[in-house]
Amino acid sequence: MKQTNVLVVIAVCLVLVAFVAFRSPSRASATPTLDPKGQLAPDFKLATLDGKTVRLSDLRGHPVVVNFWATWCEPCRIEMPWFVELQKQYGPRGLQVIGIVADDTGAEEITQFTTKMGVNYPVVLGNESVVSTYGGLPFLPATFYIDRDGHVVDRVFGLKGRDDIEQKFQDVMK
Repeated sequence: MKQTNVLVVIAVCLVLVAFVAFRSPSRASATPTLDPKGQLAPDFKLATLDGKTVRLSDLRGHPVVVNFWATWCEPCRIEMPWFVELQKQYGPRGLQVIGIVADDTGAEEITQFTTKMGVNYPVVLGNESVVSTYGGLPFLPATFYIDRDGHVVDRVFGLKGRDDIEQKFQDVMK
């Protein structure tokens, strides 16, 4: 009888752990509610880690890559160096990457993380409102490719290969 109770407790604990693991501490929502391709990218005004403000509409005329990420997201850690390289490569031609932090980590920890990763593009602190205006995020990373006119060319959820990401950069540069 005691062994059965222990197994029940273990099973309940595993279910709770699975629930918590799949329901990340991020501001991501379970399902996207809108397909923004071809639409004007939702504007935002968000604070950078050093207290400055980034407004998407101020970048009109430039291709923009908006990347939602989190410090705990392993695929985000894999692709972040690619964004750094591609910002170096395409930045002089006008492209701007913007990283939107989609977790509840403190600014100091995020600053340490981005410094360690060598991030060379603005990182802003996301919130529920910006996640909602971008249609929700089923999982991270989530990347929105925006053309010079401010329209969403594509959105990608999850990790893609570096070559795929670079092709998207080239697509928004057209």
